[in-house]
Amino acid sequence: MPHVTVIAPTLPQRAAATGEEQAKRRVAAYARVSTDSEDQHTSYEAQIRYYTQFILAHADWELAGVYTDDGVTGTSTKKRRGFQAMVKEALAGRIDLIVTKSVSRFARNTVDSLRTIRALKERGVEVYFEKENIRTFDGKGELLLTIMSSLAQEESRSISDNVTWGMRESMRQGKAWVPFKVFLGYDRGPDGAWVVVPEQAALVRRIYGMFLNGMSPYRIGKVLEQEGVEFSEGKRRWYPSTVTSILKNEKYKGDALRQKTYTRDFLSKERLVNRGELQQYYIHGHHEAIISPELFDRVQLELKRRGTAEERRGGDRLFSRRVRCGDCGGWFGPCVWAYGTPREKLMWRCNHKYEKGKPHCAPPAMSEEALREKYLAAVDRLLQDRDRLADAVAKAKAERCGVDGFLAEQAEQEKELAAVETLMRTAPPARYAELDRRAELAERRLEELRELIEDRRLRETELTCFLRELTIRERTEGFDEPLWYNLVDHMTVYSRERVTVTFKDGTELEA
Repeated sequence: MPHVTVIAPTLPQRAAATGEEQAKRRVAAYARVSTDSEDQHTSYEAQIRYYTQFILAHADWELAGVYTDDGVTGTSTKKRRGFQAMVKEALAGRIDLIVTKSVSRFARNTVDSLRTIRALKERGVEVYFEKENIRTFDGKGELLLTIMSSLAQEESRSISDNVTWGMRESMRQGKAWVPFKVFLGYDRGPDGAWVVVPEQAALVRRIYGMFLNGMSPYRIGKVLEQEGVEFSEGKRRWYPSTVTSILKNEKYKGDALRQKTYTRDFLSKERLVNRGELQQYYIHGHHEAIISPELFDRVQLELKRRGTAEERRGGDRLFSRRVRCGDCGGWFGPCVWAYGTPREKLMWRCNHKYEKGKPHCAPPAMSEEALREKYLAAVDRLLQDRDRLADAVAKAKAERCGVDGFLAEQAEQEKELAAVETLMRTAPPARYAELDRRAELAERRLEELRELIEDRRLRETELTCFLRELTIRERTEGFDEPLWYNLVDHMTVYSRERVTVTFKDGTELEA
């Protein structure tokens, strides 16, 4: 039998592959802690000191850096900047060996872990896991690593399931939480209760009022930006979506809806909107309200109405969908005359004026200044007779905005529907068609009643604002946006001289 002598390797695999001679291995360490707590921060600093000394203690090693991630948790490596920088340096040929405490410190995602280690291995970079004593260049290293990574991943799954269970249990118990630093209107009290911040609450009420006065979320945001109002500390940019989220948030009426979003899985951590995939928890009277439930409901109704094409108010400009054409009844829209010249001017004209195949509408384009003048003239006439008009509006409000009769009928129809559903559980097949017709009629009438109630409540809101302005104003002093939104339903342009203003109580005056 031939005699075999084993010759130990003298160069790292990278050097062997490239033909380079290298006296020392370039060694980097990776350290990570999972939270920002003070205790963990101490552990983090200790790991840095330990690995620096550990690498320098080896005469044939050269320190290639200690890469760290502090206060970063999760199963994915995508958000760990220190980890990503280390891997980039290793793949670029500047690291030969990576030392880390354990498999779970390196990656809790089996796929991420193996993909990264194989990429490193292909480039001649070894990884050493101190706790498990696993070396990726060892013949059985990858098998052990797969097992250990899978265990770490299952540990993450268990932790995620426990956290999810705890959160849902708190929901069942009627507990709610918000990021108070960026949530307008509330702060955390000494006992954890929600405490109203008066200055912020006043701003929330103002936003609700501006919206009901007719302003769009976009315009509300622009007004607040111009005034330098901060949404949260140091943030003065008001996006339309920010304003809309305030208008739609049930927390401002003292309630809390839990599980609006959910995590797709514990590996990706992707947050999705809950559109019915998981149960939700609605907590009534969780904390002190800033907005009354009635006012909140009116805002939701108005948001819904503005969402329809025909009734949409609140364009980005002052006169959007508030000036009609006297010929076709369509809306006026903005256009720019003499664009890019010293004579550039914003004008308003019928959107259908130059449509192909249709007669041109006669009403001319009007400048914003002309529309404002016509409006002010009509308002002056309105306020001259404001006492008589206020009495008429109050009477009309009482007569045309009541919903008691509709609410009573709604309750009756709900009883009818419940009774039919009960009968259908035990009725013989011969009665199914009759009961189905009864249920259909009840459902159809319920939908009609809901729409009637919504319309009357919106009408009541408009007339309330209109009446308030009538009682506190004696005359106009220049163009006032809140007054414009509270008083006017729309203007109609017939000619440059003839413009009518229709107010929210139905009064129409020629300007």
